[in-house]
Amino acid sequence: MSSEPAPTLFEWAGGMPALESLTELFYARVQDHLRLGPIFASMNARHPHFVAQFLAEVFGGPADYTKERGGHPHMITQHLARHLTEEQRREWMTLLLQTADDIGLPADPEFRSALVAYLEWGSRLAVINSQDDAAVDPSADMPRWGWGVPGGPYRA
Repeated sequence: MSSEPAPTLFEWAGGMPALESLTELFYARVQDHLRLGPIFASMNARHPHFVAQFLAEVFGGPADYTKERGGHPHMITQHLARHLTEEQRREWMTLLLQTADDIGLPADPEFRSALVAYLEWGSRLAVINSQDDAAVDPSADMPRWGWGVPGGPYRA
């Protein structure tokens, strides 16, 4: 039995280069998407980089998003009052997972299960936080996602 710790989802995905490729191609595709394009029409040119940093931190990589952007509370503020719909969320998921396939993110069932679980959870949270009654908890912890460990997304 190996005493080596299991790689993080961040490491298994291919680190920052893989997440940067994912978000760059995804947001390039979003620009031409009928329903998603208008949502991101005025996004910051560095938006793909920021999302890659966020995903990296969630999946066990460096905490650069928290250091540079303010962590999960900042991400929540980016969704306030955007009135995202379930239909938009589903299309976002479909396009992102297709992009993950196209760039060659690992396709093994364990990784994909963890990836899809986080994206489902996070995108549903984004829809909730985009409604008029949403508020930001300034002390909200950054989600930490792993290999399907019981206990929810915040388990270290």
